[in-house]
Amino acid sequence: MLWLSYSLRNLLARRMTSALTLIGLSLVIFVLTAVLMLAHGLERTLASTGQADNALILRKGTTLEISSSVYRDQARIILTQPEIAVDARGMPLGTGEFVVLIAMRKLGGSVGNVMLRGTSPEAITLRPQVRLTQGRWWQPGTDEIVIGAQIAKEFPSARIGTSQRIGKRDWRIVGIFDAGRSGFDSEVWGDAEQFLPLFGRTAFTSVIAKVRDGPAFESLRQRLETDRRLLLQVKRERDYYNEKSARLAAFIRSVGLALTTIFSVGAILGATMTMSGAVASRVGEIGTLRALGFLRSHILFAFLSESVILGCCAGVLGVLTASLLQHITISVLNWSTFSELAFEFRLSPAIAGSGFLFAIVMSVCGSVLPAVRAARLGVIDALGARTL
Repeated sequence: MLWLSYSLRNLLARRMTSALTLIGLSLVIFVLTAVLMLAHGLERTLASTGQADNALILRKGTTLEISSSVYRDQARIILTQPEIAVDARGMPLGTGEFVVLIAMRKLGGSVGNVMLRGTSPEAITLRPQVRLTQGRWWQPGTDEIVIGAQIAKEFPSARIGTSQRIGKRDWRIVGIFDAGRSGFDSEVWGDAEQFLPLFGRTAFTSVIAKVRDGPAFESLRQRLETDRRLLLQVKRERDYYNEKSARLAAFIRSVGLALTTIFSVGAILGATMTMSGAVASRVGEIGTLRALGFLRSHILFAFLSESVILGCCAGVLGVLTASLLQHITISVLNWSTFSELAFEFRLSPAIAGSGFLFAIVMSVCGSVLPAVRAARLGVIDALGARTL
């Protein structure tokens, strides 16, 4: 392990160049990790929005709640199916919902699209991750609404006790709910029966219902989707929201990986120049090591290990720095629903491991040619260069 000790000592001896190379590599890892955290945060936010045992019923052929239509008689048929779970009173655990986009003014004066969800108190039971943090829930049959935690942060006009103009009526905000960092945090909830006539609608956009167990879902889906009178499609609520994150997450990853590729080329070139300079300044040392009995492979591994050590340090530094972004929440336009969606950067072991490995790969790519050149130096040539 003498060659490893030699590598460490040389890195410490060249503090300035080692530090510059370390900073360059860590910046690339920071960008890569931040992008992957952003896409992962989006996916986690929407994945946690839906419940695995909830069925979401939409009109056949539609991909969004907002463009779907489920008539009241269809909703009644759905909730009488034997696969639907019931509460202690024997009532089905399900409800029709109405979803529409509304405009609200954000911090800074810009206008953002917000998802307005007309539902019923049963929705709170169907979505256990949703809990009230301030005020109270809306009363059915009134012009009261509650807002998600992110709406309260992003929109200054949305405060408990204030009124929000929706349609041609003023709606009083009576509570704020937290949905466990899910997409519901970016929504406004109220009574569906009050919203439907306000927007000139008579049909729900979807029906949400809790299914008794796993096999019951497939039975329910087959029965409803094969009934030509209903023209409905059945999805697991979690699968529906996962689909909504796919397009935007893929775009974020594509742009981020393109930027990372460009930056990584610069980092690799920088590492190559640094190692080439190290080889040129240590030709005499290489000759001495060869004369002392070090093999070519030892010289090769010594220079490669220097770069790997730098890559490991850069990977740790870049990932640790990017992990600080987990305290930041951003709001973007979800292309699938055209509404504002707030989510956080999320770091996972897989992302941290990817950043760490990519740092090592970059460092090795930048040091291969200089290391091979150093290993190929002959004893006489190297000692001759030292004498000169």
